[in-house]
Amino acid sequence: MARLLLILALVATVFWVYTIVDCAVQSPSRHRGVNKTAWMAIVILLPVLGGILWFAIGRGRATQTVVRRAPDDDPEFLGRMTASARAEQDERIRRLEEELAQLDSDGDDPQPPKKTTDPGDTPGKGDDDTRGQRGAVG
Repeated sequence: MARLLLILALVATVFWVYTIVDCAVQSPSRHRGVNKTAWMAIVILLPVLGGILWFAIGRGRATQTVVRRAPDDDPEFLGRMTASARAEQDERIRRLEEELAQLDSDGDDPQPPKKTTDPGDTPGKGDDDTRGQRGAVG
C-alpha cells in the first residue's frame, strides 16, 4: 500500500509541475475565465485540483491559423482602396507603360556588324578587308 501511495504522490507531483509549466508558457490570449496570474495562483495553491481545473476550464484552444492572401485577393484591402488611389495607380501604370514603349522603340537601332578577321592575318597589320580584293575586278 505504501508503494501505491508513493507512486500516486510521484504522479501527482509530475502532473502538478507539468500544469505549472503549461500555464506559464501559454500566451495570455489562451487563458479563459481569469487572467494568467490568477490561473498560476490556482494551479500552485491547489496542486491536483488546480491542474484539473486548468485543463478543463482555463486552457483555451489555439486560434485558427490566419490564411494569408495577396492584397488583390483580400476583399477588406480592396474595400479600403479609395477611387482616388485607384486612379493614381492607373495613371502610374499608364506612365510606366509609355516609358516601356519608348524604351522599346529606342532599342530597335541595329548594331554595327562585327569585324571578321582571316586566320592568316597577323595582329596589328592592316585591319581593313580590301587587301584580298584589289586584283579582282567586277
